[in-house]
Amino acid sequence: MNGLLNRLDATAAPVAALVVVAVVALIVVIGALALVRARRRRASRPQAAAPARVRPTTPPAAESSYERLRRGLAKTRDGIFGGLAGILGGRVLDAAAIEEIETALIRADVGVKTTARLLAAVGTRSGDTPVRDRLAAAMVAMLPTPPVPTAVAPPHVILVLGVNGVGKTTSIGKLAARHAAAGKHVLLIAGDTFRAAAIEQLAVWAERAGAGLIRQQQGSDPAAVVFDGIRAAIARRSDVIIIDTAGRLHTKSNLMDELRKVRRVIARELPGAPHETLLVLDATTGQNGLAQARAFVDALQVSGVVLTKLDGTAKGGIVVAIADELGIPIRYVGIGERVDDLRDFDPRQFVAALLGASGSAGCA
Repeated sequence: MNGLLNRLDATAAPVAALVVVAVVALIVVIGALALVRARRRRASRPQAAAPARVRPTTPPAAESSYERLRRGLAKTRDGIFGGLAGILGGRVLDAAAIEEIETALIRADVGVKTTARLLAAVGTRSGDTPVRDRLAAAMVAMLPTPPVPTAVAPPHVILVLGVNGVGKTTSIGKLAARHAAAGKHVLLIAGDTFRAAAIEQLAVWAERAGAGLIRQQQGSDPAAVVFDGIRAAIARRSDVIIIDTAGRLHTKSNLMDELRKVRRVIARELPGAPHETLLVLDATTGQNGLAQARAFVDALQVSGVVLTKLDGTAKGGIVVAIADELGIPIRYVGIGERVDDLRDFDPRQFVAALLGASGSAGCA
């Protein structure tokens, strides 16, 4: 009997060892399968793309700044002034020619008053001067070169105005990118707390431009947001502050009262600020944009205009009307979707591109 038990014990030991090995192997296989399934599940989930930080890009070497502006004004130049090639190029300036020029200028949204002034200037200049040069010189005279903002101890404060839909937030983002690319610390303040998604849109641009952002919840008091933003900018030693504002209908008196309140808060916290007050207008709105500008200018101290979407309209003549009728310089023009398509306004280049000249010659 004892011999039988000894034989059974000798047989059970190897079997137990095999069972242990088999269990361990099974656990390893199950673990490997679970790991593979987990990786497949993660790979199948949609990944949220992080907002790309976009820096202003250098235009292609083959396209100068003037040529980019010229391309942006193609709709106005070719659609409106293209039919005047004979007149502008040297045809006798008779009554019929003057009428054709007048029609073209009004169609380009130069406006009746400004058109009359331009035609008077063209008619009084020497008959030996080509009509294109006469018209160009008269336009340039109505478009003063925007003054360079006076250098101040940081922070430099830019207050941005404009009704909804004109491209105000996008322009702020592009301005922020310009200053950030120049090595400045930029802080954006989300003062438009009324329009849905305005704060989120500005947050995306802040990320792209590499700028800071001060924000509160939608519906917060804009003046309070601006107060907090200025305090934060001082603490962070920011170089440039750009303030977004509400853009409800410009005919609403409460909007203008609100903007005045914001200005008072800025001036109280930083004497002498804002150093620039920019009004953003949509070039595609033509004379409606001029009406908007009048309302803002009457209520606030606007120092310059940012004209957006100039590449998408045949009403580029509104630039001349704004400068002539309101006496406000055009500070920047938007001629495309790229972050570097918000350009400093150059009156001579603008007029040359508008009238189809090969460069800025003839605008002196």
